[in-house]
Amino acid sequence: MPKKPLTNHSVLICLTASVILITIAALNYPGGSILDKNSVGFIWSKNFMSNLFGAKALNGADNPGRIWAIIGMAFHSLGYGIFFINMSKKIALKTWAAILKYIGVANIIFIFLIATPLHDVGVISIVLTLFGLFMLTIFILKSKRHLLKFYCVICLLTYYIFFFLFGAGYLDLAVIMQKVYIVGSMLLVLGFEYFTEYEDFMHAAPKDKTNQIEINT
Repeated sequence: MPKKPLTNHSVLICLTASVILITIAALNYPGGSILDKNSVGFIWSKNFMSNLFGAKALNGADNPGRIWAIIGMAFHSLGYGIFFINMSKKIALKTWAAILKYIGVANIIFIFLIATPLHDVGVISIVLTLFGLFMLTIFILKSKRHLLKFYCVICLLTYYIFFFLFGAGYLDLAVIMQKVYIVGSMLLVLGFEYFTEYEDFMHAAPKDKTNQIEINT
């Protein structure tokens, strides 16, 4: 059986590279969090991911991990962009396929902006990603991928819980839930990428009208 081209694994490669680079950035982060300005290093349960993108750490020291975080976010944005473009090719309905494709292209730009001074604009990518995953969840709920259905619902709930905690000011919990929804989202992306086919979304295809002939003959 012929091996799949390396390009078929571009989403996995991008997300893996992103995780590695972000981890390197975290290991080089001097310290400080919104909960404790004097903390040492990057604490996954206390620091938001955005802390890695500043030229200065929250404790005031220069942040040598910033460049790794920026490159890592570039891979992350590319991975998500390619994913949504790939998924658009599995959707038979042209309108929804086009929306997924546009989300993919937009995410390549907006996710990366999170790592720049335009961070607040980049947050739009979270809304785009959530909408894209919601669309795919609606489609997959009508398929036979029962495990994926369950995981889709759980993953979307982690997004909503994060928004609630952050908006309500429970930052100590929100910072943890941020990591949960990011990891959960990446696993869901890989689940869709590797364990769904065009046939899983055929129920969303326009019905063939050729069967509705000769009724009155």
